[in-house]
Amino acid sequence: MNPTNNGPSTLPHHKLIAYQLAYALVKRIAATRISDAKLREQARKSAASAALNISEGAAKRSRAEKSRVYDIALAEACEAAAAVANCGRPRRLLGK
Repeated sequence: MNPTNNGPSTLPHHKLIAYQLAYALVKRIAATRISDAKLREQARKSAASAALNISEGAAKRSRAEKSRVYDIALAEACEAAAAVANCGRPRRLLGK
């Protein structure tokens, strides 16, 4: 089942736990109230980029390409988390 719950998917990234977590991060950040407009936009863009890079990496054939794109996805996810931490709302994002 794909993360959007529209039924089974044959796309390779929907099977990846990393993509499912990145997709959940996108939804969590979208639901989190961040008063600073620049941090809000940065968190949203970085989280979306992480999910998109994971889906791109899943489609790559060579290990080197996969590794490069997944490395970028990790950096984007860290950037999204840092943007949320800098706005003083990390506990809400993590569901605590």
